[in-house]
Amino acid sequence: MLETPSVTQLSQVINHAIAPAFILGAVSGFISVLVTRLNRIIDRCRAVASHNGTEPVIERLHPDLSALNRRAALINHALFWAVASALVTILLMILAFVDAFFGLPHERGVALLFTVALILFGVSLVSFAREIRIAIRDPNNYD
Repeated sequence: MLETPSVTQLSQVINHAIAPAFILGAVSGFISVLVTRLNRIIDRCRAVASHNGTEPVIERLHPDLSALNRRAALINHALFWAVASALVTILLMILAFVDAFFGLPHERGVALLFTVALILFGVSLVSFAREIRIAIRDPNNYD
């Protein structure tokens, strides 16, 4: 039969879940920022694409559209990696509680998942930084 974990064991697991919970909160806030930036980029793409002006205007706006598409792609990558980080963090928390419930050692698995979650979050931040570099170079940037 399964033995119910003691209050002390559960308390210890909850204490270990605090750091992943903070990471999950940070990642969710970051995802919100990324979605807002992506919406602004999409709105700007629509505004540029809606110009029915003369040929010189279209030639002038084409580089803007190219940069906006590149920025959207980088934000999309950042979103993907941030969501992956959040999913790994959730898996980490579930693993910690399941292992505690069954009395299994979970330190190595949790440490590995924590490291993976941080790496994924870091990759997301790098994509975001690359998008910001493009946005700063754009003289017509209104973001």
